[in-house]
Amino acid sequence: MVSQDIFLAEKSLLRGSWDDTIPEPLSPALHLAKLACSSQFREVLTSAQARPLFRTSSHDVQFSFNGLFNNQVLAECSAEDELSRFVIATVCLQAFVQGNWTGPDLDVHSFELLKSNSDSTLQWDEKTITAEAVAELALGGEPAYHLAEDPAFLRFSQLLISLRYEHLSTVEWWKLRIATVHLCILDEPVALQYDFKNLLKPLAQLFADDPDLLGRLYLEKGLLEHHLSQDQLASDDFVQAARSTGLKYELTGALGKRTKFQITEHSQLVLLAESHLVDKCQDMQDAHSKHSTFHVGQSSTTPNVQTLPQTLPLNDDTLLEQTAFTFSHREGSRSQLRHLDPSAQPPLHPLDQCILLSLCLNVRNTSPSHGLTTEQMNPYVSRVISHPRNWSIHSMALLLRSRLESSRTRTVERSTLQLQALIDQMPTSDSKTAERLLYFYSIPLPSKWEMEKELAERYLSLGVVKSALQIFERLEMWEDVVKCYGTLEQREKGIGIVRDLLEGRKEEANAVLSRGKASSSRQKLVQDAAREAKFWCLLGDLEPHNAAEHYLKAWSTSKETSGRAMRSLGGYYFARGKYEEAIVSLEKAVRINPLLSRSWFILGCACMRVERWENARSAFSRCVALDEEDGESWNNLASMYLRLGEPSQTTANNVEGKGSPLAIPDENTMVSFENKMLAFRALKQGLKHNYENWRMWHNYMIVSMDAGELQETCRALGRVVEQTADKVGSIAVDEDVLDRLVNAVTRAPANAEEAQTQSEGMLHPNEGHGLYRSVLSLFERTLLPRLSSSRIFRAYARLLFWQGQWEDAIKAYLDGYRCSAAGTIEKGEVDTEKWRAAVVEVEDIVDILRNFGPRVEGYKWRLQGRSIVRIFMGRTKDFEDEPEWDRLTNLQEELRKDEQ
Repeated sequence: MVSQDIFLAEKSLLRGSWDDTIPEPLSPALHLAKLACSSQFREVLTSAQARPLFRTSSHDVQFSFNGLFNNQVLAECSAEDELSRFVIATVCLQAFVQGNWTGPDLDVHSFELLKSNSDSTLQWDEKTITAEAVAELALGGEPAYHLAEDPAFLRFSQLLISLRYEHLSTVEWWKLRIATVHLCILDEPVALQYDFKNLLKPLAQLFADDPDLLGRLYLEKGLLEHHLSQDQLASDDFVQAARSTGLKYELTGALGKRTKFQITEHSQLVLLAESHLVDKCQDMQDAHSKHSTFHVGQSSTTPNVQTLPQTLPLNDDTLLEQTAFTFSHREGSRSQLRHLDPSAQPPLHPLDQCILLSLCLNVRNTSPSHGLTTEQMNPYVSRVISHPRNWSIHSMALLLRSRLESSRTRTVERSTLQLQALIDQMPTSDSKTAERLLYFYSIPLPSKWEMEKELAERYLSLGVVKSALQIFERLEMWEDVVKCYGTLEQREKGIGIVRDLLEGRKEEANAVLSRGKASSSRQKLVQDAAREAKFWCLLGDLEPHNAAEHYLKAWSTSKETSGRAMRSLGGYYFARGKYEEAIVSLEKAVRINPLLSRSWFILGCACMRVERWENARSAFSRCVALDEEDGESWNNLASMYLRLGEPSQTTANNVEGKGSPLAIPDENTMVSFENKMLAFRALKQGLKHNYENWRMWHNYMIVSMDAGELQETCRALGRVVEQTADKVGSIAVDEDVLDRLVNAVTRAPANAEEAQTQSEGMLHPNEGHGLYRSVLSLFERTLLPRLSSSRIFRAYARLLFWQGQWEDAIKAYLDGYRCSAAGTIEKGEVDTEKWRAAVVEVEDIVDILRNFGPRVEGYKWRLQGRSIVRIFMGRTKDFEDEPEWDRLTNLQEELRKDEQ
């Protein structure tokens, strides 16, 4: 067999359609690959090449996957043998996906493979194999879903793909696919042992000239990162996938109508997109052209309408089924897609449709939680739904539309019915298996049980608790069952279910949880330890008085592999102020599963409480590495940088902040400038995702002032005032910060040319004229329209004096005086100390009038000063016996003499 034929066969397996350029006659291994591409899984798994792989014996009392395969057969490493094993590994994965994601129902089962290869009656049955597969698929302490259909297929695939391959090029890609599928059956995502970023680099170079496979590679890598909540990395890969395929897309606006009775057209969001890939799929290649146009169900290049998932109509008396756009050529537009008519765009290549759906997911993940998110996602989904090309892709698009419509009154009914229709279609044979699997790895299509769980959660949101409860019970998702009973105020019933499961009084569909004595010579069935540990954790959540005991039981049951047990125990200790114990538990939890940012966050908080600043910094850094939108962690990380006496060796790309006050360093701790800048950058990053949190802005103001970033200090002070002035008034302003900003401006020469000369031709943005405009805008647009404070007016006046605006500056000082104690003092005041402080204020304002009044032409400053003194003395005659009264009398006399 020529190596080129092997490579073409590998590419065919990746695409899911056979390459007809491979010459006939085919070798046995190539024939096996062709059967796999046409989804004839039974023929592959019962073939002459597959049967010798499995070694089953009547002497095997306890089943284990580790010793399943025939070592003698595996030792053969010719290219033909490697390809055969490789095809069988991929088919096992495909069979598992068909059974649990795409449907229709499987016509082959893993137990048949083992039974047909045994030399006599087996000592174990299908339930034993399934239970062992579920147990071995548990990863990082997270249990696999126990009702997954034929999980042994996934285990077979994992073991076969982990063998040594010397003649094949795409093994790492299939490891990526297996890992992604594996993550989808776990309760929580866990860290993977493979570094796919580096492992897939050779593949990117290998397929550099194949835009279809290169686009798939980046897309599938991005979807794995999506499952691991690494949204920024996923975003980069989705964009790279679009570049690889040549997809052009643009989210823009176009005139259109959204309702049946709308007369005036308004600008509506629309996604313009155009493919440049040529579709080479076997069922589409005859008539496809990248320039072809067609409508839903009317093209020979698409599956028949009957083979597509049912698209339910909206049937609303007001809303249109889809936005009606008006096409107009955008003269002068630089867009590459200006020639496209928004209402009649050409069909997209199926892979490009997958990319758009993934970009749509990224909009959800990287946008704030506000109304625009749905509006941004709708155009992506509508662009895909408008031209159905593939069963699975269309299902994913309808599912996304269902999710988007679930929160709107006029669309919630269709949303729920559409979700139910998607679930009902899974086991049917309305389309070919090969078509359903063609682009499965390029979309985040949920499994059957995940879709049913989503339907149950939809029922819960609508208040239909009993219907949701029935679904959860059928799916044996006991944690959700317990929540439903809590909603129905039947908490004790939920506790009873968990205890019955633990004590063997309740049977599950595929795993009998028997804890009694065995009634036969066979060993009793062993429950998956990870699931049993989960039940003990759930019981701990339900019984707080025995929570610690139950969590420790879960930890021992799982043989110290249950991350949830330690997460729960750490949270239990933290809530009760036992921080040292919490740290011990949480450190174990994050070692098991380092992908859950909440565990890192609580660990960081516990370290803060016991003043382990370096450990807290590390924990909060991990938080923001996992979720860069976690503003609370950015804030806390900034606080830790200010606590550390020496600069950290890590960068400031990770931080967090809920908006709690910054930890103030000890007086004896010298905070380095590097750490101050790290804290500054941390808060700056956190504010991108927590823009409305005034506490974080206040912290940012303090840190930026300390770091010398006065432009940002000015901006932060303005945001604090905008968000809090209506509630707290003038105390919203940190007047010390305001004075320092004014000082930074006024210490430079007032003449701009002179200041520029002194600074060697550059105006520094954080002082003098470089800062002046920002500070002036802060006063005139933010502070003065909202607040009246003596100190604010004085600071404003100093800024005006610096610019030589004498009259405006005097007016500002007078406004400040009217807000001061002297300007607001009333008759009958008895507080002597307050009166004495007011006397000083009167003297100050008179000095200001005396010094600057003469600079304003025609300004009667003496009259103004005498009036101020006279009014003040008239209001405070009760203090005539005080020594300071003579000072007022003398001041009044001096003003009279000056006037003469």
